[in-house]
Amino acid sequence: MAKELQSINLVAPAFKGINTEDSPLAQDPSFAEVADNAVIDQRGRIAARKGLSVITTNKTVLGSGKIRAIKEFKNNVGTTKVFSVGNNKIISGTTTLVDETPGSYTINADNWKMVNFNDSIYFYQREFQPLIYNTVASGSSGGTNSNVVTLSSVNSAAGLTSSMYGNEVLAAYGRLWTADFTDDKSTIYWSDLLSGHKWSGGSSGSIDISKVWPDGYDEIVALSAHNNHLIIFGRRSIVVYSGADNPAAMALADTVAGVGCVDRDTVQATGADVLFLSQTGLKSFGRTIQEKSMPISSLSGTISKDIIATLIAETESFRSVYHPEENFYLLTFVGRDVTFCFDVRVKLDNGSYRATRWPGTGFTSYVRQDNGTLLIGSVNGIGKYSGFQDNSSSYRFQYTSPELSFGDPAKLKFLKKIRPTIFGGENSNIFFRWAYDFNSSSASAIITLTSDATSEYNVAEFNVGQFTSGQFLSRNNVNTSGSGGTLAINMESDINGKEMSLQEINVLALVGKTI
Repeated sequence: MAKELQSINLVAPAFKGINTEDSPLAQDPSFAEVADNAVIDQRGRIAARKGLSVITTNKTVLGSGKIRAIKEFKNNVGTTKVFSVGNNKIISGTTTLVDETPGSYTINADNWKMVNFNDSIYFYQREFQPLIYNTVASGSSGGTNSNVVTLSSVNSAAGLTSSMYGNEVLAAYGRLWTADFTDDKSTIYWSDLLSGHKWSGGSSGSIDISKVWPDGYDEIVALSAHNNHLIIFGRRSIVVYSGADNPAAMALADTVAGVGCVDRDTVQATGADVLFLSQTGLKSFGRTIQEKSMPISSLSGTISKDIIATLIAETESFRSVYHPEENFYLLTFVGRDVTFCFDVRVKLDNGSYRATRWPGTGFTSYVRQDNGTLLIGSVNGIGKYSGFQDNSSSYRFQYTSPELSFGDPAKLKFLKKIRPTIFGGENSNIFFRWAYDFNSSSASAIITLTSDATSEYNVAEFNVGQFTSGQFLSRNNVNTSGSGGTLAINMESDINGKEMSLQEINVLALVGKTI
């Protein structure tokens, strides 16, 4: 008697993101071995990420450099201006980039940290005189400066002493805080109340935490604020002070040994928590405090080896952004040109965020604007996270399944068909590959999605096209061949202006004798 075809349905493949930690045979089919240039969309499907829509038309001042940092300045009456740094310059604008570097001021590094505070924007970088820009008529900054100027020039005009030269700066609890000096890694300074330029007198002050480090010695990397606490990230530990709204009366609230932060620019406050990159992966401040006796869990637990390997290989810088509208935290290793996207909506059973990977984007900086727009810096200037092209070019969306065994890796499978259900991507070529028994060689087929695909269940969702362009789903048959005990499926497509997501893969095979 002829054997019946057996099927396995991969419903919402890669719904749980990448898993490179567990054995491929032990993995839930909802994981993926590869999920490149992908996000998990609102319906739980693996989907192509949005692209970089470049808005800069004149980047002469940038030359061959890259936008290394971006910040939106917004004062109390709603005046906005976008600042960025690149090519050893302070830059303003998005379409036409304008050099705002103070005259006779030489910059030879682009590692600036920018913060908004009391109608001004401040620029901090180790060993460089801090800078300031504001549009107010008088007050906290010592007067109007319609151009970026050195903070020392503002202070001199006001008869004040010069400012601090820290590499880290935080605006919180009504003042500026700075730390990480070339010759002092354990002192934190705070400005006078509502006066980010005043670092002596008033309620300004400092605290030396050299005797507070839980392991005896560490160095300050980053500062953050959460629930009236000042969070001090060292490289190997964390120190927390309570009562930060009155720093003169702050009290040591907690210390955590064995977990620190690798870089200032990986720290992102989410409102409910603070995320940061440690030597062992992406961490949550809240969870780290809860587990301080054994702080081993990670928000990147399904890709820990990849994160750690990339961290070890990184020789340049890090950039990150938290974007609540897109529901992700992006972590970019600039020198390695790879970004990990963590979906912050859902945690897996092991406490990890669902993760995907964006390789080769060329993204070098981010800022979420007040209106929810995500601006991205690159060698091409500044762009928006929108559309489905990167600077008018395509990018490769890729999914690879775990090893599929149909419940019994010892039995031989004869693959007959792969039936994918794909939303969007009309007129796109889809490349399918399949391989058996962990073999690197594979068979392949190409299908082209037509523009006459049907609606889901033959009815448009809410009588409206699923995507803005009005496309619906496409169900296809891919004829296959070959046999083996286990099977891995790969799907790839060049995203070139069209949204695309993968809903389901149905696999048909004959199951034969025990191998």
